[in-house]
Amino acid sequence: MNDAQHVRGGVVTSYQNAPTRTLTVGGVTYAYRDLGPRTGVPVVFITHLAAVLDNWDPRVVDGVAAEHRVITFDNRGVGASTGSTPKTIQEMAKDAVTFIRALGLDRVDILSFSMGGMIAQVIVQTDPELVRKLILTGTGPAGGEDIKNVTRVSHLDTLRALFTLQDPKQFLFFTRTANGRRAGKEFLARLKERTEGRDKAISLAAYGAQLKAIHRWGLERPHDLSGVQQPVLVANGDNDRMVPTPNSVDLARRLPNAELVIYPDAGHGGIFQFHGQFVAKALEFLERSDSA
Repeated sequence: MNDAQHVRGGVVTSYQNAPTRTLTVGGVTYAYRDLGPRTGVPVVFITHLAAVLDNWDPRVVDGVAAEHRVITFDNRGVGASTGSTPKTIQEMAKDAVTFIRALGLDRVDILSFSMGGMIAQVIVQTDPELVRKLILTGTGPAGGEDIKNVTRVSHLDTLRALFTLQDPKQFLFFTRTANGRRAGKEFLARLKERTEGRDKAISLAAYGAQLKAIHRWGLERPHDLSGVQQPVLVANGDNDRMVPTPNSVDLARRLPNAELVIYPDAGHGGIFQFHGQFVAKALEFLERSDSA
């Protein structure tokens, strides 16, 4: 596909070609990408542990951006964004809100994955007027089952990956079945499609801070989510080792206006393994009238 096909009427339609922009607020320069049509409520993507802009599956980004404005960003201290990475999910949520508001946005949908889903849960409670709809994938509530063990699981699978010369995400995000292995290889190949203007990798200091934040989240007392009135879509694979799948079931049960999707023979990265089905579901959810 040539560059002209990635841009329609001046609007960037492909994540592969979306330029990385910067926005400075409160002494922090945030790196972000912005694509899709300029009408309607924008969808802000909030990402996972150790991720930078290039860790979003381009099929998911492009699929949502076909119908909605999509904004991905590096939070404080991550990738090409400046500053130091906070050691709590609450501080990360404050930074995300600062970035969103600095873009001039006062109403957004949020699509979040893993640690991003923890950040999104805080945002919808601290700044409810900012959020219209919420998509929580591969994530769990504060104090959720075995979330405090994410550090241990991450370290173990990183070692497994080193010894087998593979990417840790092959183990962390996907099952070890034939389907899971194939899906993992395809996902990792998609992450390499962008060859120019790639983001900086996360620093060890930022990764360490994020692990501390997730560990603290896992030790917190459960939050009362009964006041969250926004429509919420919760999705995961049926065999998530990082944030065990019962956490997604628990989230959907405790949110008053939630629906749950569980993908079969899939792990933490179920939304990437089933990207076609997930994008269709996400679009249907975002486009449904609020009164539905």
